[in-house]
Amino acid sequence: MAITASTDVAQQVNRPRVPLLPGIYAPTMTFFDPETEDLDLPTIRAHSVRLARAGLVGLVTCGSNGEAVHLSREEKALVTSATREALDEAGFHHVSVMVGCSAQSVRETIQLCRDAHAAGGDYALLIPPSYYRYAMDETAITQYFLRVADASPIALVLYNYPGAVAGIDMDSDLIIKLSQHHNIVGTKFTCANTGKLARVALAMDSHTPHKKGSGYMAFSGIADFIVQGLIVGGCGAIAGGANVAPKACVKVYNLFVEGKIEEAFEAQRRLAAGDWVLTKSAIPGTKSAIQSYFGYGGYPRQPLQRLSEDGVERVRQGVKDLIEWEASL
Repeated sequence: MAITASTDVAQQVNRPRVPLLPGIYAPTMTFFDPETEDLDLPTIRAHSVRLARAGLVGLVTCGSNGEAVHLSREEKALVTSATREALDEAGFHHVSVMVGCSAQSVRETIQLCRDAHAAGGDYALLIPPSYYRYAMDETAITQYFLRVADASPIALVLYNYPGAVAGIDMDSDLIIKLSQHHNIVGTKFTCANTGKLARVALAMDSHTPHKKGSGYMAFSGIADFIVQGLIVGGCGAIAGGANVAPKACVKVYNLFVEGKIEEAFEAQRRLAAGDWVLTKSAIPGTKSAIQSYFGYGGYPRQPLQRLSEDGVERVRQGVKDLIEWEASL
């Protein structure tokens, strides 16, 4: 299948890059037909617009939550182009699109970055390669990121997520060293290590809600530590929970920015309680929550399993308070 989309590729390549802004981003789910597992592009488009209307400043396609490992190269391009088109058609030109472009080789990663650029992506989100875990020492990881950064037509955001890469956990020294490259503009800390985030934010003079600094972005990587990341110099969060409760995530962020610190702490605690249900049930549970409360969502691609009826009900009840809060905002 050729990489095609309704948007003219040349137009997307030539469009100006949308700036990264402090705030809340969602690593969007990829939706499939429940019978055939084909891409459900209309739902992907509608979901993107719902999140933008809730106040998100950026979306991430083809990441961990987006089941990137279940998508072909052609499908990744289609998901990204559909997302960009939907945002533009709805008037959300200011909402950036970051694209998961990770692969196990430098060569393929560069190709995915080029595909993302052609499809309308503004930035590439990259985890370290890990299949040959024994060989992935600091030298190999450094060469991987720098060679991709040299060749990518879009800027890179590093993605530190040890659970997805056989335990590889980039420390602050390595992240700071890599971030000296002009084409590396941020890091997503799904390691949830706020000390690491603080050290990188300090060294890179990171962009925060209150100062632009160097423009470097230090993202919390989970919804349950938005405030904690902001306190130590972060710019906001790329949070899977924002697929379900985007307004609640934005509320936590806004309370902090407005200086309502105690209210922000209380809101963060409430968000963390609901987000834990989604974290434990992962992609199947997050899709189930969206299906239960918003009427779409469906299921992940196999071999990920669908929740049982009892599992669906546990998730529905588990996020009930979060959804009620979301509906009130």
